[in-house]
Amino acid sequence: MRMLTRTSFGLAVGGAALAVLFSAGGMLYRAWEDGSSAATNVRTPRERIYSVTVGVLEAEVVTPVVTGYGHLTSGRTLDLRSAVAGTLVELSENFRDGGVVAAGDVLFRINPSRLETGLALAKADVAEAQAELAQAKAALELGRLEVGTAQVQLDLRLQAVARQEDLRARGVATEADVETAVLARAAAEQTLVSRRQIVAGDEARVGQAAITVTRREIMLDDAQRSLAETTVTAPFAGVISDASAAQGRLVSANEQLGELIDTGDIEVVFRVTNNQYSRLLNAQGALRKTDMSVLVQRGRAVTEFPATLDRAGSGLEEGQVGRLVYAKLIEPDLNLIQTGDFVTVRIPEKPLEGVASIPATAATADGRILLIADGNRLEEVQVTLLRHQGDMLIVGDFPAGSQYVKVRALQLGSGIMVTPVAEWSEGDEQAAPAPTDAVPDTIALDDARRARIIAFIEASEQMKPEMRDKFLKELGRADVPIATVEKFEAKMAESE
Repeated sequence: MRMLTRTSFGLAVGGAALAVLFSAGGMLYRAWEDGSSAATNVRTPRERIYSVTVGVLEAEVVTPVVTGYGHLTSGRTLDLRSAVAGTLVELSENFRDGGVVAAGDVLFRINPSRLETGLALAKADVAEAQAELAQAKAALELGRLEVGTAQVQLDLRLQAVARQEDLRARGVATEADVETAVLARAAAEQTLVSRRQIVAGDEARVGQAAITVTRREIMLDDAQRSLAETTVTAPFAGVISDASAAQGRLVSANEQLGELIDTGDIEVVFRVTNNQYSRLLNAQGALRKTDMSVLVQRGRAVTEFPATLDRAGSGLEEGQVGRLVYAKLIEPDLNLIQTGDFVTVRIPEKPLEGVASIPATAATADGRILLIADGNRLEEVQVTLLRHQGDMLIVGDFPAGSQYVKVRALQLGSGIMVTPVAEWSEGDEQAAPAPTDAVPDTIALDDARRARIIAFIEASEQMKPEMRDKFLKELGRADVPIATVEKFEAKMAESE
């Protein structure tokens, strides 16, 4: 009995082993058949052909534009100071921050009472000095008359001495008579010398009186000037800034009460790189007085003002690079701009000949572009980048007349076959490019084929919901991407 049980158990184990062996063989056979079927369903991949927008490289004359950013400032600013000390008795109603004044308007006035008194005293001093001068001149004139009289007396005494000596020689006059005449001559000479000394003193007093008059007149002019400086007027039209004056306030001499900004002389200050600055110079190395544009933005509105390059900064400020350049606005509209506004400047350079202008998307950073070669295959060439102009590039050393790719995508490179498409916009008279024999990226499916693929996708339990929705959306279109169709038909063949 025990032997029969062991025999039955051995037969059962052997049967199970044979069943497993036959099952494995069947699985290997089906796997071999499925592999053969999948191999027969694998399609030969086709070369992808991309459609690209192309342009033609044409040599032309291009004027580059230097773009910079700066701010508006006044070319002339005046410090408003009180030249004399005193009390502010009058103040213009426009003497406040932002107040607009015209040339000649009275800005403020200092109390002139003290200076008017000083002016009156100076006038009195001048009159007194002039009176002293007149008196000295009269005394001088009288002294000169007395000198003349003394000279006449001396001449008569000389004649008398000569006559007495002649009479003595003829024995008519005595020695006493001659001696008396000689003494009278000596007295006349002494009188003449005394009168001349008086005249010299009178001349000195006249000179001193004239100097006194001159000094008093200088003091009078100073008093008049001080009185005139109590009233401050605007030398030019402008806007008041940093006003700190108040009527009735006591101010000291040379105290600053505000600033007057000349709004008729507006400049724009901006900074350019050293390379850009070198392009703004003429043949002599000086800054060209070229016309330029200044753009001021107010909200969405942009206003353009004409300007002229004026000068460059004298030196490089600490911590700054490039060069500081100044330009003058031509007839600015003060209703649209004011000092401190941030502006954009555009300065034309010298024209460049034999260059081409292409989109910045057509070239790499080092200046490589893609050309359309034989068989519509791409060829990469190197050009020289001359200028960056916004979203455009100015290049040189290029094959003129060749077609190039305007937008260089990552999948494009040398040897790739493309379908050139000329850029077309609404209103162009030229027809759109004719279709080529290239294999399209999409395919139109019949209803049965579309239904099989949709059923396969909906039955898949491993596909993510977002991917399922994406592929179902693609299959709902009239033209379905070929890559999607080939992908799922291959999977369907594998699962059969």
